[in-house]
Amino acid sequence: MPKSLKEVSGAEVLGKSDLIWMLNDSENRPLLYAVSKNGNIERKIYINEKNHDWEDLTSDKEGNIYIGDFGNNLNKRKNLRILKIDKKYLKTKKAKAKKIKFSYENQIKFPPKKKAMFFDAEAFFYYNNYFYIFTKSRVKNKYGKTSLYKVPAKKGKHIAKLISEFENCIDLECWVTSADISADGKKVVLLSQKNILVFTDFEGDNFFSGKVKKIDLKHYSQKEGITFKDNNTLLITDEKGHGAGGNLYELKLK
Repeated sequence: MPKSLKEVSGAEVLGKSDLIWMLNDSENRPLLYAVSKNGNIERKIYINEKNHDWEDLTSDKEGNIYIGDFGNNLNKRKNLRILKIDKKYLKTKKAKAKKIKFSYENQIKFPPKKKAMFFDAEAFFYYNNYFYIFTKSRVKNKYGKTSLYKVPAKKGKHIAKLISEFENCIDLECWVTSADISADGKKVVLLSQKNILVFTDFEGDNFFSGKVKKIDLKHYSQKEGITFKDNNTLLITDEKGHGAGGNLYELKLK
């Protein structure tokens, strides 16, 4: 991966395009990158919004891209939002974003007590006119717990409704850093540094209700982005740091 994407935090493929859209997380410029499969930056788009803590990317069937500006390390943000980038801007150098604001229905204090710090997030995807957000736990011995929330994919200020919860494992390497759903709607994947969770045979939009397969990752790095290239192929990115990462990976699902 190029040096300008050393803190890559999200990836997304639009339709059958060969380009992979990527972004960096907080403390980086508000730029959206179009990257080739060889790691070359083909296009950069300046977004007219602050990068508070951009964490993941998703898109709808019309080809619009959405940026998840909901990183919330301290669990005290009251300006959580998703930025919509209309597809008309994806061939330009600058883009205006539409804001979709939200708050979690079960967060009362900002920040909550240490034992209730479950409101950070790095993962989401678009599906059937809704966003599905998967939180990241900051609670010791519950780092692998993730909560699934649902937010309408339309402009306004919304309440994120809790659907269900899942526990990966207790280690720091188990917290969820990215998510995606296959184009056919039959598979949901969650990424952590330790493994990939593949959910299938779920009921409606309770993606934790079906079967789950864990794919253990023997290669340890700060993995931050996952997206479906097709219904059975995943693309994964990791940040560059501590002598590891900074790469784009492909994984075939059996």
